[in-house]
Amino acid sequence: MAILMEHQFKQLPADKQVDTRSFLESVSHIPPFFALVNHSMEKLHVEESVPGLGSHVLKKVKAVMFTSGVSWTAAKPQAIITSDACFAVAGFDIRQHCLGSAVFSPVKSDIVGNINKIKAVYDTNPTKFKTLQQILEAEKEMHGTQWPKVGATLALMWLKRGLKFIQVLLQSIADGERDEANPNLIRVNATKAYELALKKYHGWLVQKIFHAALYAAPYKSDFLKALSKGREVKEEDCLEKIRQFLINFTPTIDAIYVMYTKMNAELDYKA
Repeated sequence: MAILMEHQFKQLPADKQVDTRSFLESVSHIPPFFALVNHSMEKLHVEESVPGLGSHVLKKVKAVMFTSGVSWTAAKPQAIITSDACFAVAGFDIRQHCLGSAVFSPVKSDIVGNINKIKAVYDTNPTKFKTLQQILEAEKEMHGTQWPKVGATLALMWLKRGLKFIQVLLQSIADGERDEANPNLIRVNATKAYELALKKYHGWLVQKIFHAALYAAPYKSDFLKALSKGREVKEEDCLEKIRQFLINFTPTIDAIYVMYTKMNAELDYKA
Protein backbone atom coordinates (compact mmCIF):
# COMPACT_ATOMS: atom_id res chain seq x y z
CA MET A 1 0.00 0.00 0.00
CA ALA A 2 3.06 2.20 0.12
CA ILE A 3 2.49 2.96 -3.57
CA LEU A 4 -0.72 4.93 -3.04
CA MET A 5 0.10 6.40 0.36
CA GLU A 6 3.12 8.12 -1.16
CA HIS A 7 0.71 10.18 -3.26
CA GLN A 8 -2.24 10.69 -0.95
CA PHE A 9 -5.02 12.97 -2.16
CA LYS A 10 -5.38 16.22 -0.23
CA GLN A 11 -8.28 16.87 2.10
CA LEU A 12 -11.08 18.86 0.49
CA PRO A 13 -11.84 22.37 1.72
CA ALA A 14 -15.18 23.21 3.34
CA ASP A 15 -16.77 24.19 0.01
CA LYS A 16 -15.85 20.78 -1.49
CA GLN A 17 -14.19 22.39 -4.50
CA VAL A 18 -11.54 20.16 -6.06
CA ASP A 19 -8.28 21.99 -6.75
CA THR A 20 -7.29 21.14 -10.32
CA ARG A 21 -3.52 21.16 -9.88
CA SER A 22 -3.58 19.06 -6.73
CA PHE A 23 -6.05 16.62 -8.28
CA LEU A 24 -3.98 16.17 -11.43
CA GLU A 25 -0.79 15.66 -9.44
CA SER A 26 -2.38 12.96 -7.28
CA VAL A 27 -4.31 11.18 -10.00
CA SER A 28 -1.29 11.06 -12.31
CA HIS A 29 0.19 8.39 -10.05
CA ILE A 30 -2.75 6.03 -10.57
CA PRO A 31 -1.60 4.61 -13.97
CA PRO A 32 1.94 3.78 -12.71
CA PHE A 33 0.29 2.14 -9.70
CA PHE A 34 -1.64 -0.28 -11.90
CA ALA A 35 1.39 -0.88 -14.10
CA LEU A 36 3.37 -1.94 -11.05
CA VAL A 37 0.53 -4.07 -9.72
CA ASN A 38 0.14 -5.84 -13.05
CA HIS A 39 3.90 -6.39 -13.29
CA SER A 40 4.01 -7.83 -9.79
CA MET A 41 1.20 -10.35 -10.34
CA GLU A 42 3.19 -12.87 -12.33
CA LYS A 43 0.91 -15.88 -12.74
CA LEU A 44 -2.84 -16.03 -13.02
CA HIS A 45 -5.15 -18.87 -13.99
CA VAL A 46 -7.71 -18.68 -16.72
CA GLU A 47 -10.37 -21.13 -17.89
CA GLU A 48 -11.16 -21.95 -21.50
CA SER A 49 -14.86 -22.21 -20.70
CA VAL A 50 -16.42 -19.01 -19.43
CA PRO A 51 -20.01 -19.41 -18.14
CA GLY A 52 -22.55 -17.41 -20.15
CA LEU A 53 -20.10 -16.63 -22.95
CA GLY A 54 -20.69 -18.08 -26.40
CA SER A 55 -17.78 -19.31 -28.50
CA HIS A 56 -18.06 -16.38 -30.92
CA VAL A 57 -17.83 -13.89 -28.07
CA LEU A 58 -15.04 -15.90 -26.47
CA LYS A 59 -13.00 -15.47 -29.64
CA LYS A 60 -13.45 -11.72 -29.40
CA VAL A 61 -12.48 -11.81 -25.73
CA LYS A 62 -9.29 -13.62 -26.66
CA ALA A 63 -8.62 -10.95 -29.28
CA VAL A 64 -8.99 -8.22 -26.66
CA MET A 65 -6.70 -10.06 -24.25
CA PHE A 66 -4.14 -10.54 -27.02
CA THR A 67 -4.12 -6.86 -28.01
CA SER A 68 -3.87 -5.99 -24.30
CA GLY A 69 -0.67 -8.00 -24.00
CA VAL A 70 -2.14 -11.19 -22.57
CA SER A 71 -1.49 -14.69 -23.90
CA TRP A 72 -4.34 -17.17 -23.49
CA THR A 73 -3.78 -20.79 -22.55
CA ALA A 74 -6.46 -23.45 -22.57
CA ALA A 75 -4.76 -25.87 -20.18
CA LYS A 76 -5.48 -25.11 -16.55
CA PRO A 77 -3.53 -24.90 -14.24
CA GLN A 78 -0.92 -23.61 -16.65
CA ALA A 79 -0.25 -19.92 -16.24
CA ILE A 80 -0.57 -16.81 -18.33
CA ILE A 81 1.36 -13.60 -18.01
CA THR A 82 -0.97 -10.65 -17.57
CA SER A 83 -0.57 -7.04 -18.57
CA ASP A 84 -3.71 -4.91 -18.58
CA ALA A 85 -6.56 -7.33 -19.27
CA CYS A 86 -8.97 -6.74 -16.38
CA PHE A 87 -8.43 -3.02 -16.14
CA ALA A 88 -8.47 -2.65 -19.93
CA VAL A 89 -12.03 -3.93 -20.02
CA ALA A 90 -12.89 -1.77 -17.03
CA GLY A 91 -11.96 1.29 -19.07
CA PHE A 92 -8.40 1.98 -17.94
CA ASP A 93 -6.58 1.03 -21.11
CA ILE A 94 -9.08 0.30 -23.85
CA ARG A 95 -7.37 0.32 -27.26
CA GLN A 96 -9.33 2.12 -29.95
CA HIS A 97 -8.89 -0.76 -32.37
CA CYS A 98 -10.09 -3.54 -30.02
CA LEU A 99 -13.23 -5.14 -31.51
CA GLY A 100 -13.60 -2.07 -33.67
CA SER A 101 -13.70 1.58 -32.68
CA ALA A 102 -17.52 1.64 -32.60
CA VAL A 103 -17.60 -0.64 -29.58
CA PHE A 104 -15.13 1.29 -27.47
CA SER A 105 -15.45 4.81 -28.84
CA PRO A 106 -16.91 6.25 -25.59
CA VAL A 107 -14.01 4.84 -23.58
CA LYS A 108 -11.27 4.68 -26.19
CA SER A 109 -9.00 7.02 -24.24
CA ASP A 110 -7.23 5.41 -21.36
CA ILE A 111 -6.88 7.02 -17.98
CA VAL A 112 -3.64 8.72 -19.01
CA GLY A 113 -5.27 10.26 -22.05
CA ASN A 114 -8.12 11.67 -19.98
CA ILE A 115 -5.70 13.17 -17.48
CA ASN A 116 -3.74 14.76 -20.31
CA LYS A 117 -6.89 16.30 -21.80
CA ILE A 118 -7.81 17.91 -18.49
CA LYS A 119 -4.24 19.08 -17.95
CA ALA A 120 -4.10 20.59 -21.43
CA VAL A 121 -7.07 22.82 -20.59
CA TYR A 122 -5.73 23.67 -17.14
CA ASP A 123 -2.33 24.67 -18.54
CA THR A 124 -3.89 27.28 -20.81
CA ASN A 125 -4.89 29.35 -17.78
CA PRO A 126 -4.09 27.88 -14.33
CA THR A 127 -5.56 30.90 -12.55
CA LYS A 128 -8.86 30.75 -14.41
CA PHE A 129 -9.11 26.97 -13.99
CA LYS A 130 -8.04 26.68 -10.38
CA THR A 131 -10.85 24.20 -9.65
CA LEU A 132 -12.40 21.44 -11.73
CA GLN A 133 -15.76 23.17 -11.54
CA GLN A 134 -14.29 26.28 -13.16
CA ILE A 135 -13.20 24.13 -16.10
CA LEU A 136 -16.70 22.69 -16.52
CA GLU A 137 -18.33 26.12 -16.24
CA ALA A 138 -15.98 27.63 -18.84
CA GLU A 139 -16.49 24.76 -21.28
CA LYS A 140 -20.26 24.93 -20.83
CA GLU A 141 -20.20 28.57 -21.90
CA MET A 142 -17.69 27.93 -24.68
CA HIS A 143 -19.27 24.88 -26.34
CA GLY A 144 -22.97 25.58 -25.93
CA THR A 145 -25.20 22.71 -27.02
CA GLN A 146 -22.21 20.41 -27.62
CA TRP A 147 -21.42 20.45 -23.91
CA PRO A 148 -20.94 18.23 -21.91
CA LYS A 149 -19.89 15.75 -24.59
CA VAL A 150 -16.69 17.64 -25.35
CA GLY A 151 -13.29 18.58 -24.02
CA ALA A 152 -12.09 18.19 -20.48
CA THR A 153 -15.69 17.79 -19.31
CA LEU A 154 -16.04 14.51 -21.20
CA ALA A 155 -12.54 13.40 -20.21
CA LEU A 156 -13.26 13.99 -16.52
CA MET A 157 -16.60 12.22 -16.83
CA TRP A 158 -14.90 8.97 -17.88
CA LEU A 159 -11.93 9.54 -15.59
CA LYS A 160 -14.17 9.81 -12.54
CA ARG A 161 -15.80 6.50 -13.46
CA GLY A 162 -12.43 4.82 -13.62
CA LEU A 163 -11.48 6.34 -10.28
CA LYS A 164 -14.81 5.18 -8.85
CA PHE A 165 -13.95 1.66 -9.96
CA ILE A 166 -10.68 1.89 -8.03
CA GLN A 167 -12.40 3.37 -4.99
CA VAL A 168 -15.07 0.67 -4.78
CA LEU A 169 -12.52 -2.08 -5.43
CA LEU A 170 -10.23 -0.90 -2.63
CA GLN A 171 -13.10 -0.23 -0.23
CA SER A 172 -14.55 -3.67 -0.83
CA ILE A 173 -11.19 -5.31 -0.14
CA ALA A 174 -10.68 -3.18 2.97
CA ASP A 175 -14.15 -4.12 4.23
CA GLY A 176 -13.28 -7.79 4.00
CA GLU A 177 -15.84 -8.67 1.33
CA ARG A 178 -14.89 -11.96 -0.28
CA ASP A 179 -16.00 -15.23 -1.79
CA GLU A 180 -15.91 -17.65 1.12
CA ALA A 181 -15.23 -20.51 -1.27
CA ASN A 182 -12.26 -18.64 -2.79
CA PRO A 183 -11.15 -16.15 -0.12
CA ASN A 184 -7.85 -15.35 -1.83
CA LEU A 185 -9.46 -14.06 -5.02
CA ILE A 186 -10.61 -10.49 -5.62
CA ARG A 187 -13.21 -11.48 -8.21
CA VAL A 188 -16.06 -10.50 -5.88
CA ASN A 189 -14.47 -7.11 -5.22
CA ALA A 190 -13.78 -6.39 -8.89
CA THR A 191 -17.31 -7.44 -9.85
CA LYS A 192 -18.81 -5.08 -7.29
CA ALA A 193 -16.59 -2.23 -8.48
CA TYR A 194 -17.55 -2.83 -12.11
CA GLU A 195 -21.26 -3.05 -11.40
CA LEU A 196 -21.30 0.15 -9.35
CA ALA A 197 -18.94 2.24 -11.44
CA LEU A 198 -19.01 1.13 -15.05
CA LYS A 199 -21.54 -1.56 -15.97
CA LYS A 200 -24.46 0.79 -16.69
CA TYR A 201 -22.33 2.62 -19.25
CA HIS A 202 -21.34 -0.54 -21.15
CA GLY A 203 -23.28 -2.52 -23.70
CA TRP A 204 -23.84 -6.28 -23.63
CA LEU A 205 -20.58 -7.20 -25.36
CA VAL A 206 -18.32 -5.10 -23.14
CA GLN A 207 -20.07 -6.49 -20.07
CA LYS A 208 -19.41 -10.03 -21.29
CA ILE A 209 -15.76 -9.20 -21.91
CA PHE A 210 -15.37 -7.92 -18.40
CA HIS A 211 -17.01 -11.06 -17.05
CA ALA A 212 -14.46 -13.12 -18.97
CA ALA A 213 -11.58 -10.98 -17.77
CA LEU A 214 -12.56 -11.76 -14.18
CA TYR A 215 -11.28 -15.28 -14.76
CA ALA A 216 -7.81 -13.76 -14.85
CA ALA A 217 -8.36 -11.81 -11.63
CA PRO A 218 -5.31 -11.78 -9.32
CA TYR A 219 -5.00 -13.43 -5.96
CA LYS A 220 -5.64 -11.00 -3.12
CA SER A 221 -2.30 -11.87 -1.53
CA ASP A 222 -0.47 -10.95 -4.75
CA PHE A 223 -2.50 -7.77 -5.11
CA LEU A 224 -1.70 -6.61 -1.58
CA LYS A 225 1.95 -7.53 -1.98
CA ALA A 226 2.12 -5.44 -5.14
CA LEU A 227 0.57 -2.52 -3.25
CA SER A 228 3.44 -2.85 -0.78
CA LYS A 229 6.06 -2.75 -3.55
CA GLY A 230 6.73 -6.44 -3.28
CA ARG A 231 7.46 -6.41 0.43
CA GLU A 232 5.99 -8.99 2.77
CA VAL A 233 3.48 -7.04 4.87
CA LYS A 234 0.78 -8.34 7.17
CA GLU A 235 -2.59 -8.28 5.47
CA GLU A 236 -4.26 -6.20 8.17
CA ASP A 237 -1.46 -3.63 8.02
CA CYS A 238 -1.95 -3.30 4.27
CA LEU A 239 -5.72 -3.05 4.64
CA GLU A 240 -5.29 -0.27 7.19
CA LYS A 241 -3.15 1.64 4.70
CA ILE A 242 -5.90 1.23 2.12
CA ARG A 243 -8.41 2.70 4.57
CA GLN A 244 -6.10 5.65 5.20
CA PHE A 245 -5.75 6.28 1.47
CA LEU A 246 -9.52 6.22 1.01
CA ILE A 247 -10.05 8.90 3.68
CA ASN A 248 -9.31 11.65 1.16
CA PHE A 249 -9.67 9.72 -2.09
CA THR A 250 -13.34 8.81 -1.59
CA PRO A 251 -14.59 12.33 -0.75
CA THR A 252 -12.73 13.69 -3.77
CA ILE A 253 -14.43 11.26 -6.14
CA ASP A 254 -17.79 11.86 -4.45
CA ALA A 255 -17.37 15.62 -4.83
CA ILE A 256 -16.75 15.25 -8.57
CA TYR A 257 -19.88 13.11 -8.94
CA VAL A 258 -21.94 15.68 -7.03
CA MET A 259 -20.55 18.44 -9.24
CA TYR A 260 -21.60 16.58 -12.40
CA THR A 261 -25.08 16.01 -11.01
CA LYS A 262 -25.56 19.65 -9.98
CA MET A 263 -24.32 20.92 -13.33
CA ASN A 264 -26.38 18.36 -15.25
CA ALA A 265 -23.19 17.21 -16.95
CA GLU A 266 -23.63 13.46 -16.58
CA LEU A 267 -24.20 11.40 -19.73
CA ASP A 268 -25.69 7.90 -19.63
CA TYR A 269 -24.97 6.64 -23.14
CA LYS A 270 -23.51 3.13 -23.37
CA ALA A 271 -20.09 2.24 -24.72
